[in-house]
Amino acid sequence: MRHVAAIVAAMLLVSAAEPPAERVVSGDGIITARVAGLSVRMRIDPAAPAMPLIDRAIARRAGLKLTGSWGVGIGYSVGDTGVMTRTQVVPVDLGNRPAKRRVGWAGRSFARDVEASAGPAAFPEPIVRFQLHDARPDETTTTFRATHDSALFGLFGNFGSTFATIIVGGQPMRLRLDPHHSRSLATAGAAVRLAAAQDGVVTGAPVQTEIFFGIERPVRTLTLRRPLAVGALRIATLGVRTSDAGNAASIREGDVPPAAPDPDEIVVTAKGKARDVRRDTLSLGADQLRRCSSIVFDKIAETVALTCTG
Repeated sequence: MRHVAAIVAAMLLVSAAEPPAERVVSGDGIITARVAGLSVRMRIDPAAPAMPLIDRAIARRAGLKLTGSWGVGIGYSVGDTGVMTRTQVVPVDLGNRPAKRRVGWAGRSFARDVEASAGPAAFPEPIVRFQLHDARPDETTTTFRATHDSALFGLFGNFGSTFATIIVGGQPMRLRLDPHHSRSLATAGAAVRLAAAQDGVVTGAPVQTEIFFGIERPVRTLTLRRPLAVGALRIATLGVRTSDAGNAASIREGDVPPAAPDPDEIVVTAKGKARDVRRDTLSLGADQLRRCSSIVFDKIAETVALTCTG
């Protein structure tokens, strides 16, 4: 009996230590997490980095080291604006059990209206399912290969976002799933490739549009005369970040003449230096993802599945 009791006790301990196979994220994605002993409103965001990013106010309240040369800094960039985060390893409880892990904070919050943000790779469950809407009978599920931000993924961990991978013009392109921004956007380099492959034109004056960290970038409208198929979705119109990760000036103008160029927008390109196509990114916003019921990140299979209607 003692032997049987010991086996049962060991099985219970193992099952308690293992996280559930799947985490389901619904609604606004906000959970109550604990960071360095403080309760915080954290959004689980499919577009957010794997390293939890907290508000500077939370870092201050927790007594983290806000000044001096101590610690590891990790930089993110939006267009030509860099955001350097200070980081520290602290106890973090994301709803499973407390564990020591690195968190970051900067003078800018990653997202408005929440105290912290974390992407699916931050969580211990092997599958993270974002349930955006109820399932519909005419849906199709498409599975994409997952990829990571290569500049922030390596021997010391994953501090970047997880993307799906699509093929445009014979080369892979990162696909970000971003339901918390209203408009789908392409970086300039991605837009040039999309325009070439799908007969695209740009129209309209640049409009300042928030990307992440409260940073706004000039965005024009890109119309694809041959809509791009992303699973069940057919993307015909999106925004183009005209000078981010490339230069969109080579895309043919549409029927509507653009406004005069912004004299404050300067694009510098290095002669003889090839553009890094790995940075080309298409972000699907709520305008496209409203037709999708779920986004599923499978960390074991290294896939991202998108279930949508056409």
